[in-house]
Amino acid sequence: MAELLLELFSEEIPARMQNGAARDLERLAADHFKRADLTHDRIATFAGPRRLTLAVDGLPIRQPNRSEERKGPRVGAPEAALAGFLRSTGLAREALIERDGVLFARIDRPGRSSAEVIAGIVPDIVTGFPWPKSMTSGAGSLRWVRPLHRILCLLDSKVVDFEIDGIRSGDLTEGHRFMGTGRPFAVSGFEDYRAGLERHFVVLDVAERRRRILDDARAACARRGLVLVEDEGLLDEVAGMAEWPTPLMGDMDPAFLALPPEVVRTTMRTHQRYLAVADGEGRLAPHFIAVANIEAADGGALIAAGNGRVLAARLADAQFFWTEDLRRPLESRLTTLKGVTFHARLGSMFERRSPPPSAPIRTRPRSPRVWPRPIWSRPWSASFLNCKGSWAATTPGPKASNRRSPMRSAITTAHKDLRRRSRRRP
Repeated sequence: MAELLLELFSEEIPARMQNGAARDLERLAADHFKRADLTHDRIATFAGPRRLTLAVDGLPIRQPNRSEERKGPRVGAPEAALAGFLRSTGLAREALIERDGVLFARIDRPGRSSAEVIAGIVPDIVTGFPWPKSMTSGAGSLRWVRPLHRILCLLDSKVVDFEIDGIRSGDLTEGHRFMGTGRPFAVSGFEDYRAGLERHFVVLDVAERRRRILDDARAACARRGLVLVEDEGLLDEVAGMAEWPTPLMGDMDPAFLALPPEVVRTTMRTHQRYLAVADGEGRLAPHFIAVANIEAADGGALIAAGNGRVLAARLADAQFFWTEDLRRPLESRLTTLKGVTFHARLGSMFERRSPPPSAPIRTRPRSPRVWPRPIWSRPWSASFLNCKGSWAATTPGPKASNRRSPMRSAITTAHKDLRRRSRRRP
């Protein structure tokens, strides 16, 4: 049985696309192997900032011989129909089999070598890969998420020879962009490949990169008596941004902690991809964890200081917007919603903010009781209007195109809680 190793080496792949790309590569490879009658024991895929890797164990050296029976026209059919069937099968009339008045063709296909089959499979996978966004580069026509530079393809330590858009397959890969030697090196199989990348400061498995980030970040916090504020989504993202992840603790001005914790954490998480740090009582501490992609000679002090300056600028912006939001009550911002279209045929958000005067009284589901007052006149209706007014707030959220500020999120949560409580049976 043979082992297949495939690496597609490119410029940096966005972290949000890596997990999906690994799943797609595994699915496409399994589908192609099934159609080609190539059995296998295990398929493993790995995704990182600059490479997609496929490792397959237990492949046969050759395809099995295959026999196919194809149904043709009936006996006595027009000559044109018979001639077309013979052309499609490549057989002579004498080789056809008659059964129940119908002609059948039995086609025996000898199995090809697995290397020959794989040399046709990989280009099909690469050219048809379903990236959410892709691009062409240079004079080539291949669409890939970022410019593709090199293809490594080995079957039992031998190069599977093919070419895609001017890129010929080989046995070379490359290590870390900065900490590695900068020169490609040859590998002979998957274990040699994994060990070679490790020597050149690349952690292949995203689960291992994630574990390193979490362990080192916790250790850095513990040395100062602090606790890491764990964020699963952010951990997954930063694990896809560094080939040799090195968590560093940085400091920020404690004055920024006067901002709501949601504002501070949103600024750290969305703009800088920093992990937050808390003290023993769960309050945010004036520190953060940044994940670098190198091991610096000074232990990362200069990198942490630079990240701290960038974060200070981001938090200063957030502080400005938060202060501006507090200058006016949310009710005073409702008129701003006249310029926000809810629906072209239904009106603006201002017109939607309150119900029509003839709104019906809501009845509790599965209960004969009727609320004594319209739902719009209950005590929490002010929170409802505040929630609508928060759409006009200026505190920036995760995306400028969908500005949902921490203030707005907090009011929305409070509004939902009040609505839940008002629905309880008296």
